Amino acid sequence: MNIKQLIKYPKKGILSEEILKDTIEVSLFCMSKGSEMSEHTSTKKAIVHVLEGRGIFNLEGKDIEMKPGILIHMKENARHSLKALDNTAFLLWLW
Repeated sequence: MNIKQLIKYPKKGILSEEILKDTIEVSLFCMSKGSEMSEHTSTKKAIVHVLEGRGIFNLEGKDIEMKPGILIHMKENARHSLKALDNTAFLLWLW
């Protein structure tokens, strides 16, 4: 599977597509420039792998620069939010 070929940005907002659901769930998120996800939590451990774009990921009150190649690890129930400064795509791995 070529992940880069699956990236499609909406004019506004966020598109997500589940690409694997097994013992690990993997979803591709494509956020249009300026879109945001408000603070939330997940009951699972997670890794965010930034594929392209630029944004700010807030994890437990700490801002992390989102740029290609960055991996962000989250524990269960970690508070997080994010904002896309440019069109931004990332993979979300949950287990």
